[in-house]
Amino acid sequence: MEQEQFVTCIVDNQSHPITDGRLLRELDPAVRNLVKGEFPDAKVTDFICDHHLLKYQLLRVDGLINSDVKQTNKINRRLTKAMQSDDYDIIDVNDTLNKSLTFGQRVSDSVARFGGSWGFILIFVFVLIAWMLVNGLSLFGIHFDSYPFILLNLALSCIAAIQAPIIMMSQNRAADRDRMNSENDYHVNLKSEHELRILHAKLDNLTQNQIPHTLEIQKLEIEILGQIRSELDSLQRNQNS
Repeated sequence: MEQEQFVTCIVDNQSHPITDGRLLRELDPAVRNLVKGEFPDAKVTDFICDHHLLKYQLLRVDGLINSDVKQTNKINRRLTKAMQSDDYDIIDVNDTLNKSLTFGQRVSDSVARFGGSWGFILIFVFVLIAWMLVNGLSLFGIHFDSYPFILLNLALSCIAAIQAPIIMMSQNRAADRDRMNSENDYHVNLKSEHELRILHAKLDNLTQNQIPHTLEIQKLEIEILGQIRSELDSLQRNQNS
């Protein structure tokens, strides 16, 4: 039967079976760096027993978990700050315009609203037909504007001359409303883009850091369970012997 080889543990300087531990070169680089952090002169050919290796593996697990929690909390704080930020000036367009509304603007809105309705068209057609019938056929003995209805043309020209700038005033108010709506859309889009950037950062952190860390933690857990099982078997053998 081959004699079991014993080596000295770098931590306690005691002799252990080589099967009860691992060489530093066999360790995960992160765990090996933790060992070298306490033992700067350690070489990759040095040995560490499972009992002391467990400490550094748990430190590595704690470091991974703390790193993920810290990064997640940082991103969550940025996201919460962005969602609660008051830097984006969103205004109530209707309320702002109504508060700044003058009497002339109210009149222009009413004229533009009435001038663009079927009621205005029907009344206007009725007045034109009545005007032409009364003056053309001399109904009721009235004949104040003979054909070609020059006075009617003058009245229509005056109405058009007055109505056009009034409608333009209303259109200017509509343009102000569109401008305010566009500014609101810009601020909303800016805030949404900011929040999306933070959410992308959170997703990137999950895929690039947390998932690999989770896999590494699971790997360390399997190694730790294997070492615990080995120590339990060793204790059981010692008790039986």
